[in-house]
Amino acid sequence: MKSFTLILPIAVVWSLLRLAPGLPQAPVASGPLDSVLKKMDTAAASFRTTRAEFEWDRYEKVINEVDDIQSGTIFYRRAGKDIEMMADINKPDKKYVLFSGGKIRMYLPKPDQVTVYDLGKNSADFESYLVIGFGGSGQDMLKAFDVTYLGPESINGVATAELQLVPKSEKVRNTFARILLWIDLDKGISVQQQFFEPQGDYRLAKYSSIRVNEKVGDDVFKLKTTNKTQTISPRG
Repeated sequence: MKSFTLILPIAVVWSLLRLAPGLPQAPVASGPLDSVLKKMDTAAASFRTTRAEFEWDRYEKVINEVDDIQSGTIFYRRAGKDIEMMADINKPDKKYVLFSGGKIRMYLPKPDQVTVYDLGKNSADFESYLVIGFGGSGQDMLKAFDVTYLGPESINGVATAELQLVPKSEKVRNTFARILLWIDLDKGISVQQQFFEPQGDYRLAKYSSIRVNEKVGDDVFKLKTTNKTQTISPRG
């Protein structure tokens, strides 16, 4: 699954899926942080769909440079009590990543292959991390992270609040020492995310042209495979 984490930086989650049960109750926030979290709560309560353009950059400390840049369009929608996501990646190579029905399906038009990862009992945990800043509530975020308000910042002309998230779970911290979120103060969702790994590498996700609660057709959440598409399901 290490290779999958390079495909979807916003949800590099296998360690995240091993969260210990019974996380502490969320502390009461105050001041600017409380205001941002309430914005996120309001956005989560009315969330139906989101569409955005994205760029995902991976920085490797050992070579001191960004060595992987992917871009495309991402879609989210609430399907009943569940969240579905489709990432349409255009660069550097065409690929699709669909999360739906407790499974992740990655389709590579070349070589016309779908790889299916069945998350099983971990599906709900995966979903909770998938929606950090995109339909997830501020109060739920407080249950899994120590959250600090770092101040206001303008990102491409958008007024945001920068938040630092430090995972409460030691196992999660072995994957991400901390996460930075830049929350749009108008929409209550993130326009930028940065995931820092313990060794100094990071993944930066930048979002633009964000559209919230506009109609997204069912066909968006279907892989456009062919009658010759091969399907594989890795174990473990």
